[in-house]
This record gives sequence, structure tokens and C-alpha cells, in this order.
Amino acid sequence: MANTPFADVPSGSMPAHIGIILDGNGRWAKKRGLPRSAGHRQGADTFGKIARHCREIGVKYLTVYAFSTENWKRPQAEIDAIMTLLRDYLKESLADFEKENIRTRFIGDRRPLAPDIQELMARAEASTAYKTGMTLNIAVNYGGRDEILHAVRRLAGDVQKGCLSPDEIDGTQLEDRLYTAGQPDPDLILRPSGEQRLSNFLIWQSAYAEYVFQDILWPDYTPAALDEALREYAKRHRRFGGI
Repeated sequence: MANTPFADVPSGSMPAHIGIILDGNGRWAKKRGLPRSAGHRQGADTFGKIARHCREIGVKYLTVYAFSTENWKRPQAEIDAIMTLLRDYLKESLADFEKENIRTRFIGDRRPLAPDIQELMARAEASTAYKTGMTLNIAVNYGGRDEILHAVRRLAGDVQKGCLSPDEIDGTQLEDRLYTAGQPDPDLILRPSGEQRLSNFLIWQSAYAEYVFQDILWPDYTPAALDEALREYAKRHRRFGGI
């Protein structure tokens, strides 16, 4: 576990893996009479600040829910704006993360994404693969159910090829085929914006995660808000089914 900079959080109580559902960009823009794309731009800026704060306080893994498999149902203009932001981010911000010893990975089904975005993702992963600091997972075209189906199909393919017996299939075999294979499960899931639901995010991995819901829209989220969530997490007694 990371060492905490907070005097009121016991050493060893910091989560190794944090997941964040980035929620509230559209409502933030609407409250200000701005297009939804403005909320996404502000949310992207907030993401950079929070990712750096997580690295600075010693979080080892950060997974952010950027674009879900269900987000394709939104207006095309909004989708186009999000994809433009993603391109800009891949070209600019990831270079900064590389300097800051952050390993970047993308989880989700990339096939529906534009070829240039897929290429930029691959470059970003390759250029940071050797980094030893925080691992940043960015979930794009991601859905928890879709991830499990993807893993099950891989298991079925291995059985069909004779590489695996049905009797050998267990939780570990499935986890080895998830997008997050080789990483610890999230300890803490954060959802700003006031909503209190999972929205299909890391539904296998978060079986024993602690949840903190905060009534603040994502573009307004600050390192102080994250610190508050960490203090709340430190008060929890995680039993993992025990006493």
C-alpha cells in the first residue's frame, strides 16, 4: 500500500487501486448555459489534475470510466466532440504522463473506434509500457458485461482448441482474460455527480470494492474532494465476506 500524506489517515489504509466513474460533464455545462462539449473539455482538464494527484500520493493503479459501450446512444455531435477530445488528449497529455512515470493502458473494445484513434492508443501504450510508476487504465468503449462476455468467448475458444478443459475453468481463468488481467481488483470506486449506481463499470473486479458517492459534478472535482473520499475509505472495515 502507498504511504499517505494525510495525518488523519492511518499508514497502510490508502487504496492501491482506485476506480472513478467520470460523471456530470453534461450537467455541468447545462447549468452554465454551455454546450455539452464544454463540459467534456473541462472534465478532461479535471482528469489530468486528479490523475497526477493520485500518482503524487502513491496510488498504484487508477482506472477511469471515460466512454462506455452505452455512450454511443448519445447525439452524434456529442460523440464527435468526445472523440476529438480523445485525439487531442492522446497527442498532448499522454506525453506529459510519460515524463511523469505513468504507464497508460486502454481497456475496452477498440474495434468501433476510428483507425487513427486506435493507432494513437497503441503508441501511447507502447511508449509507456516500461514505466514503473502508477498504471493508468482509461476505459473507452468499455462495459463490464461486455468485458465478461469477451473473456467467456476467449475461454470458449481455448476449450474449442483443446488448450483448456471445461473442468479447469474457474474464477482465476476468467480473470486472466479480463482487460485488467494481472492487476489487483479496485479497493475503492468513486462516483461524483450525486448518482448512486455502478453503470456497468468493473462489475466483476469490484465485487469487494468500497464505494464512495459524492455530490459534486466531475468538472468541479478537486484533489481535496479525492482526499475526502480517501478519508472516508480509511474508516471502512473491509471484511471480504468474513467477520
